[in-house]
Amino acid sequence: MSPIRSWLRAGAFSLTALSAATLAAVPADEAAQLGKNLTPMGAEMAGNADGSIPAWTGGLPKNAAPVDAKGFLSDPFPNDKPLFTITKDNYAKYQDKLTPGQVEMFKRYGDSYVMPVFQTRRTATVPDAVFAAAKKNATTTTMVTGGNGLTNFDTAVPFPIPRNGLEVIWNHITRYRGGSFSRQIVQATPQADGTPSLVTFEDHFTFRTNLKDYKPDENTNLLFCFTQQVVQPARLAGSVLLVREPIDQVEEPRQAWMYNAGQRRVRRAPQVAYDGPGVATDGLRTSDNYDMYNGSPDRYDWKLIGKKEIYIPYNSYRLTSTKLKYSDILKAGHINQNLARYELHRVWEVEATLKTGQRHIYAKRHFFIDEDTWQAAEIDHYDGRGLLWRVAEAHAMQMYDYQVPYYALETLYDLQSGRYLALGLTNQEKHFYNFNFQASNADYSPAALRNMGVR
Repeated sequence: MSPIRSWLRAGAFSLTALSAATLAAVPADEAAQLGKNLTPMGAEMAGNADGSIPAWTGGLPKNAAPVDAKGFLSDPFPNDKPLFTITKDNYAKYQDKLTPGQVEMFKRYGDSYVMPVFQTRRTATVPDAVFAAAKKNATTTTMVTGGNGLTNFDTAVPFPIPRNGLEVIWNHITRYRGGSFSRQIVQATPQADGTPSLVTFEDHFTFRTNLKDYKPDENTNLLFCFTQQVVQPARLAGSVLLVREPIDQVEEPRQAWMYNAGQRRVRRAPQVAYDGPGVATDGLRTSDNYDMYNGSPDRYDWKLIGKKEIYIPYNSYRLTSTKLKYSDILKAGHINQNLARYELHRVWEVEATLKTGQRHIYAKRHFFIDEDTWQAAEIDHYDGRGLLWRVAEAHAMQMYDYQVPYYALETLYDLQSGRYLALGLTNQEKHFYNFNFQASNADYSPAALRNMGVR
């Protein structure tokens, strides 16, 4: 049986049906397909039948386009024009390649919501060491504790040839994000009429093996470390969030602390998990909405539906252009969709249903995860009544100079309130991502928070 057919058969699995066999790594003969029929990250190497999705040929080179002194990337495809534009008048024609959330956005905001569709370009790639780690993981990494943790995991993407929905989700959670970086970004929570409310964050992220004092025999349950400091507005400036993220959060709950600049105190922050409110978000996202989805997967049953072709935001370089101001992007109801770029890509479709006896404001989540990067591209969120509540959409881009697939912008649209959240704006900031950032365990400690928060 071909790897693709075995993937489709995997759609019958859910977390509740996992057996010892499905927790096991794939055999060596299947892993040998990585770099042959499959890309080194597990995507289908070939294009689709009609050629609208091309074959993967290695992704963008590091010198794909100029990078300015502040680290901002030029668009490698400046002359590309839309092949067509999906609107409220023609979306039914393309509905088989749209998500339920996208369809709902046309129904609600059809007078302004459009999707410009461009030529598909498979630009994703990562360093060779990450490709090698993914291939190693394929035959060695397994899930433990009912699927809530990993063992024998190296660097990124534990299951490049996934057999069930939870393995796909673990690939998103652990995907490669550059090892260590700092960034200054803006989060916007516009009112229903488009009036912006902006918060500036200084983020630091370091994967465990990129810590300067990393020791393989210590912190074996650590996945990454993260801090987020509020820079503006003045009333919030100086507050800092620290997260030390375990791999298995059932065995060891997430370690989180907050430094309150007004009180000058460091406190544990157990609410920074699951459906706890996101920092300075006006209640428009949960803690696990950050990065599209993060944290422990233990509260849901995960079902792999299969793979499909849909239009997702991709190569979204225009949304990071320094020629734009935030007011050019932020509009009433949704971002300026004329600045977006959609392409046809294959995605993994996964459905998450809240387990009996567990609590979360989202009773169901519907994931669409890009095959080339393992990044969530679209996630639909349903409330306890089964109604579509929030639509998450990530505008992806390849940060080619450092071979990092990531997001130009994350959006989360609340269909009930008519408001939305946009996270990751950089256009008017002093610098772009810094992937040369270095930090040690001590930099991600409660003791370090007070010094970070001094204003």
